[in-house]
Amino acid sequence: MVHNLAIDVIVPREKPRRWQRVLIERLIAEGHDVAVLHDKTAKPWPAAVHILLSLERTLLRKPGKALSVRLNTIAQMPRQRLPALRLDLTGDAVSVDVPTLTLRFDGAVLDLAVAVCVAMGRLPALEAVLDGKTIVGRAFPMIDRRETTVFGLEDVLARAVTLLVSMVRAFAERRLVSLGTPVPAHAAVGFTRAYVLRSLPRLGREAWRRLRFRHAHWRIGYRCRDGEGVAETGQLGTGWQILPDDGNCFYADPFPFHWQGRAYLFVEDYVHAIGKAAISVVPFDDTGKSQAPRVVLEEPHHLSYPQVFARDGAVWMLPEASAGGRLVLYRAVDFPDRWTAEAVLLEGEISDATLLEHGGKLWLFATHRDGHGSTSDTLVVFSAPVLTGPWKPHALNPILIDRRRARPGGAFIRDGSGRLFLPVQDGTLGYGGGLGLAELLALDDTTVRFSEPRTIRTDGDWPYQRIHTLNRSGPLEVIDGIAVVRKRPGSSRAS
Repeated sequence: MVHNLAIDVIVPREKPRRWQRVLIERLIAEGHDVAVLHDKTAKPWPAAVHILLSLERTLLRKPGKALSVRLNTIAQMPRQRLPALRLDLTGDAVSVDVPTLTLRFDGAVLDLAVAVCVAMGRLPALEAVLDGKTIVGRAFPMIDRRETTVFGLEDVLARAVTLLVSMVRAFAERRLVSLGTPVPAHAAVGFTRAYVLRSLPRLGREAWRRLRFRHAHWRIGYRCRDGEGVAETGQLGTGWQILPDDGNCFYADPFPFHWQGRAYLFVEDYVHAIGKAAISVVPFDDTGKSQAPRVVLEEPHHLSYPQVFARDGAVWMLPEASAGGRLVLYRAVDFPDRWTAEAVLLEGEISDATLLEHGGKLWLFATHRDGHGSTSDTLVVFSAPVLTGPWKPHALNPILIDRRRARPGGAFIRDGSGRLFLPVQDGTLGYGGGLGLAELLALDDTTVRFSEPRTIRTDGDWPYQRIHTLNRSGPLEVIDGIAVVRKRPGSSRAS
């Protein structure tokens, strides 16, 4: 549904931030009639903030188009007609008799609070506020690289744009509702103090760790068992065997699949030296013993999350390929070793798209990077009448912005009573920090609703506490977890 709202966007006259201009560009691209007004009283960020962030960007070789970069100005744009909505990006514009949306950054009205929050090592919450009193939207952005303030700030400001664009859409469609009590504000701390005392030591510790250890090295666990598994018990339990690797590569994102009476395991096969992954298959023999992995699908870009399934008389694979900018469906032409690209289902940076058949339709649940920021916090849903599409975005996209439950971590699970559960990644402790199970409570063209995730407990004999994938096919159950692996002499920087 296309809406053309007349919107006044209020920005600081002096030294606005790039995220504010990106938001304006997004609103114009969506077809809104946008006027840009200056608030002369809005104070720019202190110069010390920009100096420290600029130094960190130089150190990390971060491009100059970061969302926190200050601009000289954002040019005023005249109003074409009376506004139906105002977006106050300064937090303190003069009140007028027009519905006004503002953002609260971790409980504060100024976006500088995000920089302080990230420098302190906290995970911020964003809130969209209507007319200064009613919370109508929330976002819990994922921060992928928590050792740096620059990258963390980028992740949060990216979701400020996503949240406001979605709130404008909801306002136009009369979908805004009160979400209740606001997030409490934290005690005020100066940015320079937070950066020197908290951010710099954190960055130093991480740099030292990366000199000695792989940045990330996943290992896959598997077990064969009848009866209840992780989804039913809510805990990992015992009996896990580890899929071995040589330390120069790792295996992750396991998807088991049975075909013609034999078990196969499809995995992300990541080579540290080249910094990207292909898809490999691990056959199992009749005794349940894993065989050597072998590559079955490789592209110039990174591949992972190899969801394999049978449908319409064929075997299909839907791997994650966000680095290639497209979600591509593959068909087996000689299972399990040869695959051909059948159709492009979606364009964009779509991660971990997970298929579900429900209510006479096919559905895809995934995360979308939305141009900037993390790939792990913005849930989107699509539907189609047939596998090859066309795939239509859900009317409520983005469904939610939440580091704790947006990104799928495996195929849907149906329990004995017919209830559907989606494994979801919990990024509270960082990427791959944990996994939960969220029940799908409602799904149709106008509604997507999940329960709060139930955390999977990691007690048992699995040695790695940070997990992010759960799948099962028949008796074969699989998980993965991050291992601490030392670098070998002469190992590549790509690790």
